[in-house]
Amino acid sequence: MKLHKEGFATLIVAFILLFGLTVGVIFVLPSILWLKAIIIVFALFIYYRIAYFFRVPKREYIPLEGSILSSADGEIVAIEEVFEDEYLKQKCIQVSVFMSPSNVHVNWMPASGLITYYKYHQGKHLVAYHPKSSNLNERTSLGLRLRNDQEILIRQIAGLLARRIVCYASVRQTMNQTEEFGFIKFGSRVDLFLPLETEIIVRLKDKVIGGQTVLANLI
Repeated sequence: MKLHKEGFATLIVAFILLFGLTVGVIFVLPSILWLKAIIIVFALFIYYRIAYFFRVPKREYIPLEGSILSSADGEIVAIEEVFEDEYLKQKCIQVSVFMSPSNVHVNWMPASGLITYYKYHQGKHLVAYHPKSSNLNERTSLGLRLRNDQEILIRQIAGLLARRIVCYASVRQTMNQTEEFGFIKFGSRVDLFLPLETEIIVRLKDKVIGGQTVLANLI
């Protein structure tokens, strides 16, 4: 299992803490071998789950010109017409993907284009599927000008457990569809704000795969 670079520091800290706690509890407990074995197995399981969160899937990514691919693994929790007032300043179709802690948390570019806007916002940590999390939670916003000169907005949103949003993209950088642009730790959401005339392919509650599932077709 390949691990994401964002997980290395977390895994080192988790190993030190779990190892120290496990050794300490084992020395304090009476000499009950089965109980000690359970504690060791439980500690190993917790460490495995933390490592599993930072996994990087082995996938084949095929760019699809004219289509918007999912930026994340997860579930479609919103498809609605909204007024995007941060950057696009117009009515858009918002498509939101919620990532549970069990999902892969790498973020991929939904389309190819030029990064024209970037802003990090401090904020709350509401559960990521909450409708107000898009505007109230800690988040980053990326403006992307597509090759046909249409513009979309990509928003990474921290959730209840997420405490760090990582974004590798920068203004004036050209990025390709399916290229990794960020990572969000421990439960989160990605919103896409698309032109009104976009043909939406997915439905609410659909399960999607980052870099592979087509969310919409541009018109």
